[in-house]
Parts: sequence; C-alpha cells; structure tokens
Amino acid sequence: MSVAESNDPVDASVSAETATGELTDGFHLLIDALKLNDIKTIYGVPGIPITDLGRMMQEEGLRVLSFRHEQNAGNAAAIAGFLTKRPGVCLTVSAPGFLNGLTALAHATTNCWPMILISGSSEREVVDLMQGDYEEMDQLAIAKPLCKAAFRILHAQDIGIGVARAVRASLSGRPGGVYLDIPGALLGQVMDEIEGAKSLVKVIDPAPAQIPAPGAVARALDVIKGAKKPLIILGKGAAYAQADEAVRKFVETSGIPYLPMSMAKGLLPDNHPQSAGAARSLVLKESDVVIMVGARLNWLLSHGKGKSWGEPHSTKFVQIDIEPREMDSNVEIAAPLVGDMESCLTALTEGMAAGWKAPPQEWTDAVREKRDANVARMAPTLQNNASPMNYAGALGAIKRVVDKNPETMFVNEGANTLDFARSMVDMHRPRKRLDVGTWGVMGVGMGTAIAAAVETGLPVLAVEGDSAFGFSGMEIETICRYNLPVCVVVFNNNGIYRGTDKNRAGGEDPAPTVFVENARYDMMMEAFGGVGVHATNPDELHRAVSEALESGKPTLVNAVIDPAAGKESGNIGSLNPTSVVAKRMSHHVLEIIKQKAAQ
Repeated sequence: MSVAESNDPVDASVSAETATGELTDGFHLLIDALKLNDIKTIYGVPGIPITDLGRMMQEEGLRVLSFRHEQNAGNAAAIAGFLTKRPGVCLTVSAPGFLNGLTALAHATTNCWPMILISGSSEREVVDLMQGDYEEMDQLAIAKPLCKAAFRILHAQDIGIGVARAVRASLSGRPGGVYLDIPGALLGQVMDEIEGAKSLVKVIDPAPAQIPAPGAVARALDVIKGAKKPLIILGKGAAYAQADEAVRKFVETSGIPYLPMSMAKGLLPDNHPQSAGAARSLVLKESDVVIMVGARLNWLLSHGKGKSWGEPHSTKFVQIDIEPREMDSNVEIAAPLVGDMESCLTALTEGMAAGWKAPPQEWTDAVREKRDANVARMAPTLQNNASPMNYAGALGAIKRVVDKNPETMFVNEGANTLDFARSMVDMHRPRKRLDVGTWGVMGVGMGTAIAAAVETGLPVLAVEGDSAFGFSGMEIETICRYNLPVCVVVFNNNGIYRGTDKNRAGGEDPAPTVFVENARYDMMMEAFGGVGVHATNPDELHRAVSEALESGKPTLVNAVIDPAAGKESGNIGSLNPTSVVAKRMSHHVLEIIKQKAAQ
C-alpha cells in the first residue's frame, strides 16, 4: 500500500535517488507482511503507540478484535494457534500492556501452540540510557525467557524478514510463542514502495514433515509387540497435528485401549469401543507398555511414576514427539520416536499391517468391563434434577446438550467445574474441547471462547466456575459487541471450591474463598445487550443452553450450584502444601490470637 507524499517526516534512509515518488511506511509494511503470511485475524487492546495500526489493519482487510484486557486477547491468540496451526497474533501497547500479554505468551509456549505477541515499545536509545521515556521498558529482554524466540525490528526495510522469522519460529519444530518488538518510531518510517514490496518475505513450509528413523520405528514396534497390557495415551499434541485419520487408523489397527488427555478428547469419540477414559485408574496402574502420542509425562500424568502407576520402573514407554529433548524427561523412554505426528503414526500403522496380533483379550475385556461399570454407576447421578444443583446434575444437563450438538465448541475452566466436566461430558469430534492446558491457568475462558467462535464459525459453549469466570468476565461485553454465538454457563456456588468457608478468626470479613452470596452473573450479560438466564435446576439449565445454542445469541446462564457441593482443589488437592501439622499450628495460633483479643 503506497502512502501519498505529504508533509509527514520521511525517514533519513530514503533518499531522493532511490524514491520512485510512491512511498510506503512501517504501518503498511507490517500489515502487508502479516497478510502475505496468511494472518487474517488480530486480537488485542488499542492504545499508544499502536492505536492507528489497529485502525489501518481493519481498513486493509484484517479482522481486528478489540478486548478489554491484553491477557484475554493473548489467550484468544494462543488458542487460535491451536485451532488453526497458524500463529495467532496478539497486539498490545508497550510496558503494562506488554506485561499483561506475557502470561498468554508463556501459556502458549508451555502448551506448544503457535502465537506471536506484537507490542509497541519505546526507542532503544532512550531505553538503554534509562532516560525515563513513556512506559520505558526493555521488553525484548523480559520476553526472551518466556517464549521460543524474541525479535526486535528497528528499520522499515527489515519488517518483512522480522515477521517471517517470527512466523517460522512459532511454527517450526515444537510450536510455541514468539515476541515481536515494534518501537513506535518504526511504524512512521517510510521507504520506496517498490523496494518495500521486495523486502517482504512469505514463509515457505515452516513446519516440514519430519520422518522418523526406520530403526526407531522397528524398536517401537518390538516394544509394543511384547506388551501384555498395552495402553495408548493421546495428548493435545496429537489434536494440534490435525492428523485425525492417522490417529484413528493407528488406534484401531493396534486394537489397544486408549486414554485421551483432556484436550485430546474427541480425536476418537469418547464412546469408542477402545476408549479407556472411564477406566483411567485401572489402565494407568496396570499397563506394562504405554504409547505416548503427543502427550508428555508431566504432572498431569504423575510424571510417569508414583502411586498412579504400577511398580516403579515396571512400565515401558514408547513416546512420539517432535522434540527430541522431551524424551527421558521423567522416566526412561524405551522407544523414542522423533518426528511429526502423522509420519510417526503412519509408519507404526504400516509396520503393524503384516501379522499384527491384537492385545490379549483378557486385558481388553478387563478394561471394557471396568469402563462400562463406571459409566453405569455414574449414569443415575447425571440424571438427578436436584435444586440447588450439584455438579453431577448440572454437568448431566450439559452432557446431554453436547451429545445432541457434537460440533459445538466446548470451553471449560474452573476447579470442580473443570475437573468433573473432564470426566462427565463426552466429546465426539476432534478439537472441540478447549480448556486450561498444561499449566492449569485460570482465566482463559472468555478469550478462548471468543477465538473459538471467530476461528471456527461454530457455536461455543463455555462452562465456567464462578471463580474462573471472574478473571475474564468483562469480555462478555466483547462477546456482545461482536455478536458472537457464545453461551457462557457460570457454575455459581458462591465461592472458590465451595461457598461455605468461614473466617476462622471470627471477624466480619468473609473467608478468602467466599464470594458475594447469590450473585446474578446473568444480569451482567443483560447489561451489555445479551441474553441472561437464571437456572436453578438441571432441567432449566438444559433448556437454557439448548435455546442459546439454537439462537446463536450471546447468552449467559447463571447456574445455581449448591455452595457445599464442591471440594478443595478439585482432584489436585495434593498440590496444596498445607499439612496436618500446619493446620494444627494455624488453629493453635488462632486460639492465642483470640485469647489475647479477649484480654
């Protein structure tokens, strides 16, 4: 895009000899570089020095979504990367805005999702001399430890290569977050339009297939063949790869039971005959060979050891990952298989073609019987219509809606709300369940819901704990402003974990985990022009969500949950360091305080 010659200052690097009479500037070069690399959507918050950049992006055909907080915009960009296999882009102002975006950038990197955080910044000569510029901060140095790569562009002629490096870094190998630093003055720099167009770079094949070594494939097959109780674990890396047919062929050809991690649910339907989701404890405890497909042996799998597993060092692991350094991160990997997901799974499936023997029937029968028994035992609790609702009754209503609407994007966060929904709500399609990811970050909900609606065009159902909703709740105004087909359900139990905790000191302040009693979150949505519904039992909840998904209107359902229904920290209470001794000491200290107060 050319810029007409005017009285605007022209960068000194543009001479009369090189100019053609038509000029372009940093604003348009950045926009053109992003468009050239198939970036279509920008998530961000406007402000100095990038307000005009956002306006121009919109004018030039990019979709620009303006949020109420940079962290939520960043979370949207992060999940956009997961859904599209293209870097989601978040645009922020300098210093405080940049810092707000960093949590999402680190979140994307930890979860291996491609994302680019672009932030305006102060000029280097002022920052380096610490002269006190507006929002002065060495943002590049701060970002580097939290992402895959960080780049700063100082000259207009380098914008094309800078954007290309950011795109390639975010997508290549193990995907992740990249920071791109844009000093404010860069946007106003001008150069010859023809030379500017020549400086742009389209990234070619940023994530090429990485074929696994034949010897590694043979080793993995040998380990799997020797198993008596094999298990496949599907991780969100397998979901990100979009190699859905390769996953299905591998699982079904092998005949091995599979356990999906939360964001891999739906790669195969949760009611698939080989699904072991409802027999998780059994298969982790007793499996002798585990094939890790895009999953990591981190805290979510007890690091591959501990009481969740069988005898120490008795389980053999086959691990498929694009990153060689992931191998042996916690336990010995008997058969590391390095390569892209589709290539590795295809190689394993082809290796099974001749004379492959299914797992021992004794094992598959045991898994199926345990799964069916657990499902049958859970079924009646999911059908209750109690008021106020418990989690099973409320999630039973949600489950029935999702079963009927399998293409719905399902966003989920909270403590109990997340923990119970993971096991109670079945997924039937790939990449339909989006949640807090590896870090367990609370507050991703509204940003994730917005990006899910924008990137897929599908209706979105976001089921939130009332605590988790509070981190990003103001973004319901964003949902209404863009008229997105998002139904938010807030499981409202008046607090974190439970709404029944008491101030142990006996003072007037509520306990740290308690919220305003009987808050009406539905009225917040009504204030912004959306639909608000107050649901007090599962039937009302089911009806409200069904109508919201059918209408496509921005809706918030305030689902009243029994304040005593939850439990602390969901199923990860062991991570809370409070010990029995500490509890006794705290009670002892409180008694002393009370006695002194009485004196």
